[in-house]
Amino acid sequence: MKRDMESAVRPPPALPVRLRRPLLTPGRIGIYLFLATAALFFLVPLYVMLVTSVKPMAEIRLGNIFALPAAPTLEPWRNAWQAACTGLECEGIRGGFWNSVRITVPSVLLSIALGAVNGYALSFWRPRGANALFAVLMIGAFIPGQVLLYPLVRALAAVELYSSLPGIVIVHVIFGMPMMTLLFRNYYASLPQELFKAARIDGGGFWRIFFELMLPMSTPVIVVAAIMQVTNIWNDFLLGLVFAGSDNLPMTVQLNNIINTTTGERQYNVNMAATILTSLVPLALYFFSGRWFVRGIASGAVKG
Repeated sequence: MKRDMESAVRPPPALPVRLRRPLLTPGRIGIYLFLATAALFFLVPLYVMLVTSVKPMAEIRLGNIFALPAAPTLEPWRNAWQAACTGLECEGIRGGFWNSVRITVPSVLLSIALGAVNGYALSFWRPRGANALFAVLMIGAFIPGQVLLYPLVRALAAVELYSSLPGIVIVHVIFGMPMMTLLFRNYYASLPQELFKAARIDGGGFWRIFFELMLPMSTPVIVVAAIMQVTNIWNDFLLGLVFAGSDNLPMTVQLNNIINTTTGERQYNVNMAATILTSLVPLALYFFSGRWFVRGIASGAVKG
């Protein structure tokens, strides 16, 4: 009884005291400094472009590029969109915008569709020579595009597609095929083989398994592929200049014509406004779908 009373009045054992980590360690300070430096590296040029694009030329001539505009104006934006000279015509950059849309949309859809089918076939069906075909595709991904320009020009000219909208779409699909195949192949290779085997036992064929089983599970990698292709094709300059033709010049080519014009006064505010307009689509894409992009990578889109 006495032992029971002593155990009842005995104080509970003291909990271990957790030492608080200092808020600022040398490693954390280094990370913050690196992130701040990287942010300034990208944000300072964007800031200069934005403030310059809303300044009248009288303020720009003063030379203080970091000063906020005293009399902000949107006239440079209007001129960049519908009045700037992109060569012999002075209709702004809006024509190049719609040309870029007509080039980008079918190129992205076709390259993703073909890449998904290739990756699916190479991951599950494995036809004879699949490894050799995949190796050829990967070699093509590392060949500089400039090496292929002349053969592609001759090939498209032979089938009368050079300097046409279908021609530039085909070129972008060809250049995007290796990376799209790699993305989808690695993604499908990370899926359980049992799903495919069960579908085969149930009588599913090549296309039925693809459309009813694999494609619904491919949303993460499709988002990643779409972001990559839209960014690459929209920002392309060389292929659009060589293959698009004068009637289908993309926005980047027309931007180059605006900035490098040698007639009259150089309108820096119009140049900056045109540059921002050209980059709005990739910026908006990353801004609204960046979380999907990270989620797609984390789900295995680039594993293999």
